[in-house]
Amino acid sequence: MEQLNHNLLFCWFVGLNVDDPVWDYSTFSFNRQRLFDEAIAQHFFEHTVLLARMRELVSDEHFSVDGTLLEWW
Repeated sequence: MEQLNHNLLFCWFVGLNVDDPVWDYSTFSFNRQRLFDEAIAQHFFEHTVLLARMRELVSDEHFSVDGTLLEWW
């Protein structure tokens, strides 16, 4: 959410114009809980992980909390 206030590329990606107001973070917090309670969201994430495993895009060799760990082959 903070990047939307400072980075035009983020705004472009989510479909905001330069002068559009940025959403409040609580909008996502509220909807996240509502969506994760639904079976369709659970099915979507399970399927996404399955596809990543089938294409060998995930590994048990390391763990990263914030996703910034990159490992060159």
